[in-house]
Amino acid sequence: MLTKAIPFVFVVLWASGFIGARLGLNYAEPATLLSIRMALNILLFLIISVVLNKRIPKGMNFFHSFISGLLIHGFYLGGSYYAISQGMPAGLSSLLVGFQPILTAIILLFSTQEKFRLSQWIGLIIGFIGIAMVLMGKIEWQSELHKTSAFFFSFCALIGITVGTLYQKKYCQKIDMIGGASVQYLAALTLFFPVAFNFETMEVQWTTEFILTLAWLVVCLSCIALLLLLYMVNKSASSSVASLFYLVPPVTAIQAWLMFGESLDWKGVIGFLLAACAVYLVTKKPDFQLRQYKQLT
Repeated sequence: MLTKAIPFVFVVLWASGFIGARLGLNYAEPATLLSIRMALNILLFLIISVVLNKRIPKGMNFFHSFISGLLIHGFYLGGSYYAISQGMPAGLSSLLVGFQPILTAIILLFSTQEKFRLSQWIGLIIGFIGIAMVLMGKIEWQSELHKTSAFFFSFCALIGITVGTLYQKKYCQKIDMIGGASVQYLAALTLFFPVAFNFETMEVQWTTEFILTLAWLVVCLSCIALLLLLYMVNKSASSSVASLFYLVPPVTAIQAWLMFGESLDWKGVIGFLLAACAVYLVTKKPDFQLRQYKQLT
């Protein structure tokens, strides 16, 4: 019974990353918050590596882990956090970066001999319709003063997670996921800390809510969600586990509605559902492996 619940628990945890970002940004600026989170992640995964006898990658494996960390954690998390800090709803941020599988498939379509099936073309069309409906609908922003920059940062996050995933698939397949995590987080820290030091006040309000949010992001999201992912990969088919990610944006939207009252009109609701169907159709192809999703948040 508990085993069957693991996929649902994983989706809830993965989706909550955007909720944790919005909560944490009430008490610290984006690069400052991410610097603290990355530092704690490094400490946690070094401990896990010692306990589980995992080796930290060296040489070129260290280099490839570092680059993938810059792209996946640096640009993806950095872009998402800055987009939310500019007023973008957490649900919309999740939806936009959730199109990563579709963008990945498009890149593979034009750069390799990969061919779309009819269902994937249908999924692509449905995806564009879905996101158009969300954007045309009445989705409540925290602030509409910096919409352009918020979309820019979200676009950077989408590019980062897409290119980072492709890079990791090509160069990091043989690197232990847990051992390489410390290097990836170190790479992200080398990006976030200089930004925080030079462009932010680095002031943090150490409230109970902030500490609990930080603990959730580090322990529940970066650690427990990762371990659940590894467990599912070992126990399930890659394609079936990969399909779980199409549920993340709508689950995030529900969480954001419950936590912050982020509202959607009927166009937005239909748009989120269409986007979920689109990602499912595109990633349903048997050889679309979960390795494209082996990134940490």
